[in-house]
Order: sequence, then C-alpha cells, then structure tokens
Amino acid sequence: MADKELEKRIPGYHCEWNLGSPGGWYYQQMAQELGQLAWQRLEPHLDLPFTLNFAFPYFHPVPRFAQMLLRAHRHRHGQAASFLVLLAEIETLDQVIENIRLVEYLNSLKDVAAALAAPEHLELDKGQVVLKGRPVSLLYMDFNTDTLLKMGRQIDISPVMAAIQQHRVVNPRGMEPVGVKGVFEAITGPFKHLMSESTVRRTPWTRVFHPRQTTGPQGEEITDLPEWTLRHFPQLILKPSQGYSGQGIFVGQDTPDPGEAIQTALTKGGYIVQSLVPLNTWQEYYPTVKEGTEHLLIEPRQTDFRCLITDEGLIGFLGRFGGIPTNVGSGGGTQAFALLNGDLSLQKADHLFNQALKALPYRIFLEVQEEVKSRSLKLGFTYLLGPIPTSLKPRMLKPQHIKGLMSYAQHLWQDAQTLEKLWQQGHLDEVAPITPQEKLLARNAPWEGRPALMASDGLYNFRGAGF
Repeated sequence: MADKELEKRIPGYHCEWNLGSPGGWYYQQMAQELGQLAWQRLEPHLDLPFTLNFAFPYFHPVPRFAQMLLRAHRHRHGQAASFLVLLAEIETLDQVIENIRLVEYLNSLKDVAAALAAPEHLELDKGQVVLKGRPVSLLYMDFNTDTLLKMGRQIDISPVMAAIQQHRVVNPRGMEPVGVKGVFEAITGPFKHLMSESTVRRTPWTRVFHPRQTTGPQGEEITDLPEWTLRHFPQLILKPSQGYSGQGIFVGQDTPDPGEAIQTALTKGGYIVQSLVPLNTWQEYYPTVKEGTEHLLIEPRQTDFRCLITDEGLIGFLGRFGGIPTNVGSGGGTQAFALLNGDLSLQKADHLFNQALKALPYRIFLEVQEEVKSRSLKLGFTYLLGPIPTSLKPRMLKPQHIKGLMSYAQHLWQDAQTLEKLWQQGHLDEVAPITPQEKLLARNAPWEGRPALMASDGLYNFRGAGF
C-alpha cells in the first residue's frame, strides 16, 4: 500500500504547529530509556505473544536534529568551523535538562563545538556575534520572538537581533507567523485549494474569534460568530492564537459558563474558535493504581503526538499524556514509543497488553514503578515543575504508521512554505496578527524552506488505522 494511502487510514488531527522554537527532542530520548527499562522488567511477567522495539530511529530524534543543525551551518558557512549556541532564558539554563543534554551531545560529535547560553551572555565585536570572545556561527533559540522582545525591555538583546539579521538563527523568525494558530483558518477557509489533501483533512475547522460573518464547519453561513459560538459551544474550543502550555483555553464541554468564556475571549482578543476534536480520537489506555488500594485499573488518558520535521522530512516524535492539556509544562507526562513486531494487529496487541497488566500482581507493578522513577531522577528527567511523569506502558506503533506519517510530514513541510509565501504577500494578516516589531523581524529573516525544525502536535488514534 502506498504511503499516502497508509496516511489516510490513520484517524486524527493536528491541533497546533510550532515553527518558532520546537522542543521535546531530548525528552523523548530519555523517555525511550525509561520505557525500555519498564519493558525489560515487565515482559517476563506478562507472557505476551509479541516483542517490542524501543530503539527504532524515529523514536530517538536527537541525531537527526543535530544533523539538521549542522546542515544549516553548512548552508550558511560552508566548511568553516562550527560554534553552535543553544540560546535559552537565563533562569532555565541549569533547569531544562533537554538543552543541557543536547549541547553535550553536539560537543561529542567530531569537529563540532557547542554551548548553552542566555541572550545577556552574547556580545557584539565589530558586528560579529560572540560568546566569551568566540564567534558564533549559528544560534538555536529555545523561545519565540515575543519572549525575546519582552527580554529587550530589561536587557541588551542587540547581539541576538544582529544574529537574526545575519541569518545566524536556525528557525528564522519568518517561520513564526505560520505557526500562529489562526493560520488554520487559511487552511480550512480561503486557501484550502492551495494545501495538500492530508493537511486539510487533519486541520480542525478554525476561525479567528471576533464579531464577524464567516462560514461554519459544514460550509454554512454564520452571520454573528460569537452568537453562533455560544449556541454550539459544547462542540468547540476557544484558545489564544499565540499561547503556551494550555493557558487561557476554554474547552466547550468542560466550561460551566460559556457566556463568560466568550466574553473573556472577546475582551482579551487574540483568540481563535476551533472544532473540538472528539476525545476518543486521542485516548489511550494505561495502568493506574486505584487510590487507597493495591488494585490496578486500566483507564483512558489523553495523549498527543508531536511530529518533528525538517527539510529532509520526518525526523522523530514526542509522545505526551495526561489530562487536558497534555503539555509537560502543564503537568502532563511523556511516554516511550515501541514498534510492534509481527503480524498481530495493533488493536489486538494493545488489548492483550492491557489485560496482562491488569492481571499483574501489584507488588511487581510497584517495584517496576519505583525502579523507573529512580532511573528517571538519575537522568535528571525533570522540567520546570519538577520530575516528569512517565508511563510504564509504551505507545505502540507499526511500520505502516511510520510510513503514513512520513507522507504527512513531507506534505506539511511543503504547505508551510506555501503559507509563508502567502504571509509575505500580505494575505494572512487577518489570521496571523503579530506586533509590528515581530512582523519586521519576520520579514527581515525569511525562511524560504532552509534547514529548520518544525513541530506538529497531533491527536491520533493509531489503533483505529486497522494495521
């Protein structure tokens, strides 16, 4: 079966994109180590008729991410010596383990030098951006332009601004407008015909939220969007067009006062309204301990699935689970991935795995859980909120899922470039509003398909693909 046809069989949507400063690459690396450990300890007790592969390359995105950074360096500087700087907010330098580990990995590569720094550590020397006197060849920013500009009110960010102007920043600022959530209106509205079929199919109906006329999810005429939203609120979600970690989101079916939520969105501005993706699209079943008992339950948890994509296509994934949202910054956790070997369907394998876990003696489950937690702490598997929760059960996939997602990623990269051109031509100003200063930086640092990293956070039901 062709990859395009495999992609069509996977139910699900993307809920947002990140083209400014995607992360998660090293968290998945550590999640794989913890998942492998849990499987090694659990497998002898589960008696399952299949094996799992935790070492599949797409479950370890860091090497391909590093290759993209080096490709970007060569694109700009040829064979000149590289000095790559991962730029992060100063208060996070010793806290975000993913950034620390990436720099360690880069420094382990032949003829590569890298450092972790904050904007205030950079200087300008005769127009050259330097760190401790050493010329910087390339920067990867772990924050978006709006955060940089806020920093500029307190510190000197002129070296970073110079790096942007000199095209020394991977993920040029010209990518950011395409990542604004309101861009989904362009895909489900006026520019649908310019997008690939897979991108359109996986984009929830979206409209920039303010009093206006527009068309609805079925193409119906809407004369007053706020009034229509109030009447259909259980099937919708309101979220900031530029937001992080689930802040400011109103999930229609969980909002006790829809009128108040709508008024808040109108007053604050910068919101979108979007079709709510059915919860069963992005549920997986995991073992939990019934509070106050020693009984294991298999209960649904919400998941999301981040595709990491570069100019060379799909490079890996990040898996998260929790409540809504699943974002690690909001208290969600990560999970390992495992490739299911053999002819057994994913749905059958998932059922057998859950039944075996449910029958597992509590003592064994607790021992494995404690060993995984201990290893997690040794790895420094933490975020700003503290230790990152992790699931003892991996999220399983089959080779057909990978091939389908490779096709999806290829089309998404191309569509993002089309959207950048539309933005440059002024066609997306209504759906991707940004401040004048952000707009100036984006226009002066276009992307145009150069080596970079984009992330698409998806909500998928892999069991529903029938593989």
